[in-house]
Amino acid sequence: MQRLCQHSLCQKLFRWQPRLLSTIARSNEDSVDLLQKMPHFNHTPTPYSGPSTSDLLKRRKLYLPTCLGPLYTHPLNLVEGKMQYVFDENGRRYLDAFGGIATVSCGHCHPDVVEATVNQTRLLQHTTVLYLNHAVVDFAEALAAKLPGELKAVFFTNSGTEANELALMIARLYTGCHDIISIRNGYHGNATSTMAATAQFFHKFNVVQTGIHHALNPDPYRGVFGLDGVKYANDVQDIIDYGTCGRVAGFIAEAIQGVGGVIELAPGYLPSVYSVIKKAGGLFIADEVQTGFGRTGSHFWGFEEQGIVPDIVTLAKGIGNGAPIGAVVTTPEIAKVLTYSNYFSTFGGNPVCTAAGLAVLRTIEKDKLQYNALLVGSYLKERLSSLMEKHEIIGDVRGRGMLLGVELVQDRHSKTPAKAEMLRITEHMKCLFQTQTYLYHYMGVLIGKGGFHGNVLRITPPLCFTKEDADFLVDVMDYAMSKM
Repeated sequence: MQRLCQHSLCQKLFRWQPRLLSTIARSNEDSVDLLQKMPHFNHTPTPYSGPSTSDLLKRRKLYLPTCLGPLYTHPLNLVEGKMQYVFDENGRRYLDAFGGIATVSCGHCHPDVVEATVNQTRLLQHTTVLYLNHAVVDFAEALAAKLPGELKAVFFTNSGTEANELALMIARLYTGCHDIISIRNGYHGNATSTMAATAQFFHKFNVVQTGIHHALNPDPYRGVFGLDGVKYANDVQDIIDYGTCGRVAGFIAEAIQGVGGVIELAPGYLPSVYSVIKKAGGLFIADEVQTGFGRTGSHFWGFEEQGIVPDIVTLAKGIGNGAPIGAVVTTPEIAKVLTYSNYFSTFGGNPVCTAAGLAVLRTIEKDKLQYNALLVGSYLKERLSSLMEKHEIIGDVRGRGMLLGVELVQDRHSKTPAKAEMLRITEHMKCLFQTQTYLYHYMGVLIGKGGFHGNVLRITPPLCFTKEDADFLVDVMDYAMSKM
């Protein structure tokens, strides 16, 4: 209780004296001897002369209304990024273990991606699919080459939401059915159909959402059937038998639920569901928005882990390393349904974004980033798992490659979510106020949060993350948990 009161007092102190924060903030690289130093990185950020954090906060509230406020009690004004690091307005370096929500794949401002983007911008920023342009065709061809089977027809979009919307429409058009099955706790976007497919109440608005059925979540940690994927799959059959006409348009799922708390689907689940959906005449849609492009390490695509080949694959986030681009890839046969009317996307297949996308594919291969995700991700997961022996608050460590989650609980038996504790830990990992000395120490690790209960630490860094970065992250997390 005393710690909480001190923490609240500190927050009030800095609200009253906002400039004091940047004046006495001290770098972990210089002042905190309780932790190993942040790994050396040879980059000097450009001096910043733009608006202050306080000014940006005021203007953001006026002109960018959103229910999602900035992270942290003292929001960060990030002004520069380089590989796995970002820099604030004062030039402080932070280890980015969230990667723009699993979006930065190659690294912030990777020189190869920047060069390709800038070169294309100088030549031609925008055309449409009404004209030929090699950047668009080159990327579509390279993308199709990375996918198995007959997945060769590519439709570019602006985002993951748009990609999933298009995939759901394609499935309905091709099958002539309307019913779609998705998994509870999954996230697929925030437009009409994707919001319906999403199964978390806090990501839904009170608008008409039809034709979606939500199956039991095959969650090995909290699910009713544990690791038995076949039993969870039986619920999909029950939905078809009791909730539809016996035929469905399709099934959509993430191989690892990202927003839902980095939940790996129970072993054997997807192959069993695949069989059920095919018997009901439906298409299988793999949402690879977060799991794609080598992030899981063991495979380039998340669905490959469970040995299936989907009918439709949706892509975004890591596809462009931050460029606003998504894609739907399907078979030529299925793709024909979009020729029956005029499907068109003004910015789908923008030359600049597709040039960035092709550079991402080449960089992942050249820099061996998938292998790095496997090597460093496995090492990081092992290090995180070792913290369970020391900290009872850790209920589960899960995920693959550079898509990892640490679920925090008040009690391992009851699995009561430790949401408040999770928020304090993320604050501490960014910075830690020492009430004994009144020094605001800068820890320098940015980490994500998620899960249905808001109690999961999400770790989705750029794929260039190193073992030294992993050690530093775990050391800071250990220290932050010890201060609870």
